[in-house]
Amino acid sequence: MTAVRFDYIPYPLWRRKMPAPVQSLARTLLRPFYPLDAEAQPPSDAEAMAAYLARWHLLPKGMTQGEAAHYVEVTDVGTTHASSEQNTRNDDPVGTRHASFVLSELSSVLSATPSPAASPIRLPAQWEPMERILLAFPVLYPPLWGVHAQMIAAISAVADVTVMLPSPEWAQGIAAFLRLRGMSDLSRIEWLILPTNDIWIRDYGPFVGYDAEGRRAAVDAQYTPLGSYPQQRDDAAAQAWALHAGIPIRRFEFATEGGNYWSDGVGTLLVSDEMFVRYPGMSRSEIEQKLREVFAFDKLIMLPRLLMEETGHVDLVCKLVDAETVLVNTPNGSLNDDRLRAAAALLRRETNAQGRHYRVVELPFPPFYRNWWVYPVWRTYTNSLTVNGRVLVPIFGAGEDQRALDIYRETMPKHEVIAIDCGASANGGGAVHCLTKEIPTLGR
Repeated sequence: MTAVRFDYIPYPLWRRKMPAPVQSLARTLLRPFYPLDAEAQPPSDAEAMAAYLARWHLLPKGMTQGEAAHYVEVTDVGTTHASSEQNTRNDDPVGTRHASFVLSELSSVLSATPSPAASPIRLPAQWEPMERILLAFPVLYPPLWGVHAQMIAAISAVADVTVMLPSPEWAQGIAAFLRLRGMSDLSRIEWLILPTNDIWIRDYGPFVGYDAEGRRAAVDAQYTPLGSYPQQRDDAAAQAWALHAGIPIRRFEFATEGGNYWSDGVGTLLVSDEMFVRYPGMSRSEIEQKLREVFAFDKLIMLPRLLMEETGHVDLVCKLVDAETVLVNTPNGSLNDDRLRAAAALLRRETNAQGRHYRVVELPFPPFYRNWWVYPVWRTYTNSLTVNGRVLVPIFGAGEDQRALDIYRETMPKHEVIAIDCGASANGGGAVHCLTKEIPTLGR
């Protein structure tokens, strides 16, 4: 019998397309549980920010709202310097770096992007050197603030972090929140005002790799997976970031998301058969030919997707540890058991682009459940991020957590394994990998 839970739902349910009277009712019912207007109406000063933090239980135990207001007021985010492609507000009290557009002008960025990348790009493996990691901060989902704080703390020790925000007022409050959680050094954080529709930046963020000359270049794939929610900002975010960063980017009119790609950096791409779900009229060879328009690779391995799972992405099925080692989920008594067995068997008989067979290591797979009887939740330890000698592994408060961490330590002995509590984000369909996007270093 399928377990049912009644946990927090990190979806912008009030934005779902529905008749106006129903949407109005939904907003009324959801207001006690979500800060619905936080993007358009951010806290205006330290007192208002402290009130927000107190209202959504984001303050340390025992701290008063007045103490929090003082803490926010004295928190200094620090100053960053924008390039000529950006507008810097000298009167900005928190020294936030701004892209060259504001909330009402986001769509205009598509006509002002850098020169498009000309050649297909090589997607680096995650174990290659990374300059920074992008995150979209969950201002609308207070229970996820802790998830992002854990990731920012873990990443910033080894790489820069770009935190995307809907408006500059949020930078100082979030910085204060991070410091209240013990993160004293914020010098590696870039606060970027780039409003998005949601937080799953893995899927709508830029694919950044290297062109034929070894220069950084990016791909902006079409992002429209959920017709029932607005996604225009998410779809524009990759080009907006490229404009901000000064990296050439190429628009790819193909609906695909970053969570459905693992690259070993030396010619192999792993994807899932979600491609056929999205494009049922295309053959495998046609899909491969389409991908070669923008990605440079020698071999494509297509694995079974999870059934009854919204994204169908390969990062919920397996995890590339190195060019010859892959972690896969162990069957857990669910309708996906045959697919997981098939994925492991396929990887055991396959070779990478270099002709080497894979070492397949199985990870535990916590039991499936439904949240509020509606949302199927698959918690998977393969949804991790490797960055500059560290691997951030999601845990869920499940009995399988410790064994998963032990396997990572055994399989990746040269990496520091850091557990990230993703119990709250799992109910939105993802964990660490889904919430992050890596940007490789300047030189390959």
